[in-house]
Amino acid sequence: MKRRIIEIDREKCNGCGACAEACHEGAIAMVEGKAQLMRDDYCDGLGDCLPACPTGAISFVEREAAAYDEQAVLANKQKKMQEKMRKEGTPLPCGCPGSQSRSIRHTETRQAETAEPVSRLSQWPVQIKLVPVRAPYFDGAKLLIAADCTAYAYAAFHERFIKGHITLVGCPKLDGVDYSEKLTEIIRSNDIQSVTIVRMEVPCCGGLEHAAKTALQQSGKFIPWQVVTISTDGRILD
Repeated sequence: MKRRIIEIDREKCNGCGACAEACHEGAIAMVEGKAQLMRDDYCDGLGDCLPACPTGAISFVEREAAAYDEQAVLANKQKKMQEKMRKEGTPLPCGCPGSQSRSIRHTETRQAETAEPVSRLSQWPVQIKLVPVRAPYFDGAKLLIAADCTAYAYAAFHERFIKGHITLVGCPKLDGVDYSEKLTEIIRSNDIQSVTIVRMEVPCCGGLEHAAKTALQQSGKFIPWQVVTISTDGRILD
């Protein structure tokens, strides 16, 4: 199939390895001191590696390439983790929770017995950089796109925002990436029913709002959406 995929210019590559570190799918490795795309089916075409490259050696191209294989990527990650655990002599886990997509179900029993709040998180992972583009929990989902700090600033965040939503969180300032391409693919590839964007009042949070709005526009879908702004002292401003 013909699709968008990365291309690495070996002449421009300085061998720093930043792109290999930034590639969550393990598609890039260092070979003889230069970055190299190891497998087409490990590259999701979203380009998290592009902003990490200091020399501009990575670009997008349209060419014949194997389709992105998420299951193969997850299997490879688990294999590498198991190998690392063996070398370190530590017990092998069943898998890396940071890379394995799963749904979470809660009951009200604990809250009734202890009067403690119940987590409303319904899926894992939640970080925009880690969440898969396609997952069963996206089917018919009400999507929450939230800045990292909002859950700390607003006390009733779980009940007010996470409950009944699929949650994606991130900070464009700290991550140093543009989330719009990945969010576009998530909205375009799944049956998303609505989008709620929760941001802080600080200016840097505008990047998250902009990325979400851009994704909604580029997805080609007409989906109800809203933006909620949280103040630094924990109030809803609008």
